[in-house]
Amino acid sequence: MSVLVTTKFSGDTATFLKAVAERGDEFAKIADDAKAQGGIHHRFGVGDGFVLVVDEWESAAHFEKFFSSPELRAFIGSTGGDPNTAPEITVTEAIESADQF
Repeated sequence: MSVLVTTKFSGDTATFLKAVAERGDEFAKIADDAKAQGGIHHRFGVGDGFVLVVDEWESAAHFEKFFSSPELRAFIGSTGGDPNTAPEITVTEAIESADQF
């Protein structure tokens, strides 16, 4: 059974949006690494002073291994993530429902 993971990072969203626009190759490499390590789906959302990541992973353990990478943490900081504030991470079991789309 897969898991849904939401991760909310505080930070500079203007810096993040600039990084998304200008550093696509780096984001794509991280996506490739995530898929190779059990990532199934991935999406970003931007709010007032935060970035929300919504992912689906094969398991919580797959996500935890991927997310523990020092290189990933450095990348997050370089794209506007606040290094002094821990992200809010929620892991839930993904379920099927009749209204799913």
